[in-house]
Amino acid sequence: MRIYPAIDVLGGKAVRLLQGDYEKATVFNDNPAAAAEEWVKCESDDLHIVDLDGARYGKSYVTDIIK
Repeated sequence: MRIYPAIDVLGGKAVRLLQGDYEKATVFNDNPAAAAEEWVKCESDDLHIVDLDGARYGKSYVTDIIK
């Protein structure tokens, strides 16, 4: 079994939503790239990036973050 760590991005920050509510977001890291680097340090080969703004508005907002 493979486990893929996920980073949810909302407003340019790594967050977790409470029961999918955009108004109830907990910020885990102001810099999603730094959050990704932490997973790399844990030897993760893959990451799942969730663009919550993109899901909400139908347009990707994390392209620069992913680069």
